[in-house]
Amino acid sequence: MADFVELYERLKKEKTQMLERLKQLKGGQVSGERREGSPFGKREEEASEAFELEKRLGLEKRLANTVAEIEHALEKYEAGTYGLCDSCGQPIEPARLEALPQASLCLGCKARQAKNAKGAR
Repeated sequence: MADFVELYERLKKEKTQMLERLKQLKGGQVSGERREGSPFGKREEEASEAFELEKRLGLEKRLANTVAEIEHALEKYEAGTYGLCDSCGQPIEPARLEALPQASLCLGCKARQAKNAKGAR
């Protein structure tokens, strides 16, 4: 059986770590490095910078989404509803919570959500 107090502490710790990583990402936005001696000059440099920016923005978005999921799980814990599926209200499998403490859906509802998302494309 999952120990909710332990999972709550893990969630708080993970939230702190994610916020720190997000802060570091946002703090390192501009790189003053310039590549010297490239035969393609400025165009190659701009393409590389655009790629790095896109990659960083994607990572920032994933981190922000994870922080939001963790905050939702912490709110559920404080409200006494942690461990219950947001969709059907049934208990979330303890092994799922151990692996992903911020899980808000049971496996059945998560599978239905994924199937519906796949069909919507």
